[in-house]
Amino acid sequence: MATTKIGIIGLGLMGGSLSIALKKTTDFFYITGLDHNKKHCEKALELGLVNEISETLEEISHCDIIILTIPVDGIIATSKMFKNLNPKCTIIDFGSTKEKISNSIPKEIRENFVTAHPMTGTEKFGPSAAISDLYTDKTVVLCDLEKSGEHQQNVAKKLFSDIKMHLVFMHAKEHDRHAAFISHMPHAVSYAIANAVMKQEGSTSIVALAAGGFKDMSRIAKSSPNMWEDIFRQNKSNVMEAISSFQSELSKCQNMVENEEWGKLNSWMEEANRLHDILD
Repeated sequence: MATTKIGIIGLGLMGGSLSIALKKTTDFFYITGLDHNKKHCEKALELGLVNEISETLEEISHCDIIILTIPVDGIIATSKMFKNLNPKCTIIDFGSTKEKISNSIPKEIRENFVTAHPMTGTEKFGPSAAISDLYTDKTVVLCDLEKSGEHQQNVAKKLFSDIKMHLVFMHAKEHDRHAAFISHMPHAVSYAIANAVMKQEGSTSIVALAAGGFKDMSRIAKSSPNMWEDIFRQNKSNVMEAISSFQSELSKCQNMVENEEWGKLNSWMEEANRLHDILD
């Protein structure tokens, strides 16, 4: 069996965890990494996440499969730098927003690209955060797949299936609206909760009183600000709509508490309980 050369650009949580997951599926992957952060490169080599580090995008461009696990703006900029790709080369981006990426890829290499969003992650980042089961039993959304070449479609489907992900297909515009409500707005809320508490409570009180609920809701506020700034910028209109919807529901709660409408408040909370009939 021939060795498949895989290039991973971005050696943090997502790229590192993917490397671990792929190596569990076969011994015939040779993984080359590229990251602008030299410490990430050194750590990825030390942890065995990659077989070697590449110094240039030109070297990576000769791989059979190239994975982009970098911020959205970086994905768009990098897509414009690829030249003279092999027609069978498959590039898969892991960006959290999809429409702008899908529409920004140069036409001459659009068939090489598969725009994907693995719906997984943790609040941690960097090569040391990589874990073996990050992708197991999680969903990956493949967007605008009709714009990708048939070979690239098959490569992406097999790669994600091999690491035990569930495949969902969606248009990029549709994905971005759904992601704003299910992923992006909750991150904004988590950052807001963290800032609200820190501006009202001393560190001693926070440590003494913070229990499971607060920790769960504020956990993702530890996520990378640089990455999430990019996501909010790229998906601005959908994020604004999602935040407005959340503010409307929070205002309802505020008014019911202020007016002591306890029965209405109870019904409102029961309606929210129905979410877990869907999720459980």
